[in-house]
Amino acid sequence: MAASPIRIAIVEDDDELRALIRRRIERAGDMLVVRVFESGDAYLEKLPELELHVVLMDINMEGRNGIDTVREAKRMRPEVQYLMLTIFENPAYIFEALYAGATGYLLKSTPAEELLEAVRDIHRGGSPMNSAIARLVVNSFQKETQQRINDEKLSEREKQVLDGLAAGLQYKEIGAKLELSTETIRVHVRRIYSKLQVGGRMEAIRKVYPGA
Repeated sequence: MAASPIRIAIVEDDDELRALIRRRIERAGDMLVVRVFESGDAYLEKLPELELHVVLMDINMEGRNGIDTVREAKRMRPEVQYLMLTIFENPAYIFEALYAGATGYLLKSTPAEELLEAVRDIHRGGSPMNSAIARLVVNSFQKETQQRINDEKLSEREKQVLDGLAAGLQYKEIGAKLELSTETIRVHVRRIYSKLQVGGRMEAIRKVYPGA
C-alpha cells in the first residue's frame, strides 16, 4: 500500500514564482499541493479547515509578512511544519524565522530537486537549510561566540577602558572619567592588548566590536 502524499500549501505573493513552485511539487509523486495563497492573511483565514503537513512560506509579502504569519500559525496549528523560501541571505531574518516556529530555510534559487528533498526532510523531522544559509548561521554563531569569549577575557575595569578607547578618548580623558591615573590606564591598555592578542587600539576595538 502506497504511503499517503505529503500535503503542502504554498504562501507566495509572486504569481509566476508561486506557479513555478507548484509545478515542481506536482511533478513529485509523493507530494500534493492542497492550496496556494497570495498572502499570509489569506492563509491564516483558511488554516483551521486545511489538512496539511508542510507549508512553503515566503517572507516579504504585502500585509502580514511570512515570519509573523508563521508565528500566528504555529499558535493555531503547532503540528504544521514551515519551510521558509526567500531571497534574503540575512542571519537576522533566519534567526527570527526559526524563532517564530519555522523548521527550515531555503533560498528561492534552490534547485528543484533540492527543494523537493527539503520538503521530504522536514516531513521526516529534519530542519533543512542549503549550504549558503547554513554558512550564514555558522558564521553568525561564531561571531557571537567570539564576542562572548572576548567579553569573558576582560575584567570589568578593562571593558570600561576599552569602551573609552572605542569612544575616541585619550588615556588622560579615560583616566579622568574612571578616576584613575594616566599611567594606570596605560597598564590596563597593555593588558587588554595582551589578552586580545592585538597590537593597537583599532585592532582591539574591531575584535571586540566587529561592526566598528
